[in-house]
Amino acid sequence: MLDLGAAPGGWLQVTSELIDDSTGLVLGVDLNPIKPIYADNIVTIVGDVRDLVVQNEIHDYFEGKADVILSDMAPDIIGHWEVDQYRQIGLARIALGLCDKLLKGDGWFVVKIFQGSEHGNYIKDVKNMFEYVKNIKPAASRKQSAERYIVANKLKKNRKLFSSSLCTNKLEKEDDDPIPGDQLFFDENEN
Repeated sequence: MLDLGAAPGGWLQVTSELIDDSTGLVLGVDLNPIKPIYADNIVTIVGDVRDLVVQNEIHDYFEGKADVILSDMAPDIIGHWEVDQYRQIGLARIALGLCDKLLKGDGWFVVKIFQGSEHGNYIKDVKNMFEYVKNIKPAASRKQSAERYIVANKLKKNRKLFSSSLCTNKLEKEDDDPIPGDQLFFDENEN
């Protein structure tokens, strides 16, 4: 299982107890250090999932496919709702891109999103990739909270990875640098 935005480590603990120590791996990735969890099947990476070096490290651990990808990633909130929501959906799109590369065909994807102007488009993107998609507002969540979870299962064989302004390698100006994470969504040989 891959846990993105894993700090402080609660999901790592829960899932490590459900996965066989001898064959299963629970990999947690976060910008912040995760307090040590003493289980043989837990590995953590401190780093930015948008960084190619971190992505390569994630790929090396799985040497194939993950059964579950969980994303609880959220940006630092600045207090401007549209910007915060847009940035959070950007992180959710990175997690979705990792599903295309790492998730087994019958694997599960669970991602936190903030409800707002982009969440409908994001759900469409998930539906283009998965056969089963459910949009859930947890009962424990405050009524006024915009937090939702998307649960998806079974990657489509003819899935289409989304394209959006958040994930583009077409530079608007010659001196622009690509955004870290773009390589998840586009072939480097693409014109």
